[in-house]
Amino acid sequence: METSLRARVRAGDPDAFRQLFDEYASVVYRHAVRLTGNWAMADDIVSLTFLEAWRLRERLFPGDDSPRPWLLGIATNVTRNTARAARRHQAALARLPPPGPVPDFADEVAQRLADTEELAAAQRALRTMRRGEREVFTLCVWEGLDAATAAEALGVAVGTVRARLSRARKRLRKLTELELIGGTDGNGGTGGTGGNRGMGGNQGEDGGTGHDTVQRATTAGQIPGSRHQAARSTQEKKR
Repeated sequence: METSLRARVRAGDPDAFRQLFDEYASVVYRHAVRLTGNWAMADDIVSLTFLEAWRLRERLFPGDDSPRPWLLGIATNVTRNTARAARRHQAALARLPPPGPVPDFADEVAQRLADTEELAAAQRALRTMRRGEREVFTLCVWEGLDAATAAEALGVAVGTVRARLSRARKRLRKLTELELIGGTDGNGGTGGTGGNRGMGGNQGEDGGTGHDTVQRATTAGQIPGSRHQAARSTQEKKR
């Protein structure tokens, strides 16, 4: 019988780990972008996630199940640590003198403006949630994991995942209601069109736009193909 990918990775097989990266790097990248809202940081998180996966490979239980939840769990922990490091870095920068003028790179990023606006709208809504709710929402809604698999990825009870997901949806429903009456204010606030494009709750009893906002929330989480996918496509063409 052919040895499973999990067992080969656990045993330290370099070819198996290369296969693991080829198959799941883009999955980890999308998850990282959704959690951070930062394309460049997501690339760093992919690298750190697979470094951690190699270091922790012996904790991967053998079997035929997909290693995706295990990798997403590692990516979530790496994102937490990266965010803490980024906050410390920003605090250190704040103590430095103001920088000089920088070049205008508007022309270079114009082609990504639409994707960035969608992601920013999603991030504004996600900031209305607690960290645990954010992580559960990205795993269950955007990554499509069920409650049990998300619980495995996060290392928490299934009931905890369901409770956090329920709270997240309630927050999004409230956000949708605020959008319908003219927008929100504060840290997680969104104006009329920006917030509607990003996130939202379920459809209300009055048949309003809640369902549409949920659809936009899901759409906002669809991250375009990463450079990891592009690299693999190039490799396949060369073959």
